[in-house]
Amino acid sequence: MKQLKHIIAFFFIIIIVLGFMACTPQIAEEHPRNPEENLQEPEEPAEVEEPDEADEPKADPVDLKAIKANENGQVMILMYHGIGEKEAVWMRTAENFRKDLEVLYNKGYRLISLKDLIENNIKVEAGYTPFVLTFDDGAENNFNIIEENGEKKIDPNCAVGILEEFKKEHPDFGSGGSFFIYYPIPFRQKELIKEKYEFLIANGYDIGNHSYNHENLGKLSIEGIQKSLAKNVKSTQEYLPDYDVYALALPNGIGPKGDDYKYAATGEYEGVKYNNRAVLKVGSNPAPSPVNVKFDPIRLPRVRASEMETEGVGMYDWLQYFEKKPEKRYISDGNPDTVAIPESEAEYVDKSRLNGKELVIYKE
Repeated sequence: MKQLKHIIAFFFIIIIVLGFMACTPQIAEEHPRNPEENLQEPEEPAEVEEPDEADEPKADPVDLKAIKANENGQVMILMYHGIGEKEAVWMRTAENFRKDLEVLYNKGYRLISLKDLIENNIKVEAGYTPFVLTFDDGAENNFNIIEENGEKKIDPNCAVGILEEFKKEHPDFGSGGSFFIYYPIPFRQKELIKEKYEFLIANGYDIGNHSYNHENLGKLSIEGIQKSLAKNVKSTQEYLPDYDVYALALPNGIGPKGDDYKYAATGEYEGVKYNNRAVLKVGSNPAPSPVNVKFDPIRLPRVRASEMETEGVGMYDWLQYFEKKPEKRYISDGNPDTVAIPESEAEYVDKSRLNGKELVIYKE
């Protein structure tokens, strides 16, 4: 009898255990022997409906009349030389150069490259005016590298240092700037010439021709002109192979005389060719628009960016002029594919210089 009770108790325990297992959820193996057995058929991806172009938000059209768009207006090519501690006729202090940039920015001027100007490749926001920066002579104060705590850095008070800092603070200011240098030691730090050149090119600047040794081109023979300009190109390309030196700033503003002037633009010496698609004078007035009938890229005038001995012809004089006569100022329509002008400018446009852009004429 006692044995029977043990048998009954044993079967009762088995029944309880089996019931408990039936109620317990099964746990999948963490690492199945055959992973493929646990794979599920992938679901077909849901079709993504392509956005309808008509549904995409479009920018409001620019009111050309309201912003007084005139892409046949004048453009200032500003001429600087040194950036130093004391203001002089050909020297601007670092403080005044910073002030110049701030004034230009606040008055709606935006920086472009000289190349973009002559190629009519101007990309400026609607209602704003392009301008170009140039620096003659390649002095050390144009681009100076100093050492601080054992590391090299750009002097914050040289032209490049000031420009780089200003661009960081004003990302919409634009970029550009042409440095017209001569040899044998441009920027006056011989061991850093290549390093400086590479920085300039990588950051949107240009290196231009200013003759080999700042010669007076008006006193040279045809051979002498070609020798000076070709040697400059050859020397630059020793640091930057195949670099396109596309512009010349005439030393002292003096070019070859008479028919010899063409050698300022193109020539060759000892197998080295040069092709200056832009030749800059000293001048004292803004340049015509690149689509204007008067635009001559090898005789481009510049505005002196100074406040000494520039009465009536300096940068601040021209800023005031354009405020009084905004119709004379180049004002962008914001569209790089069109050239917008008021009706009054139609007869002054050279259509061969549109560079594939559409001419838009609106009623004033």
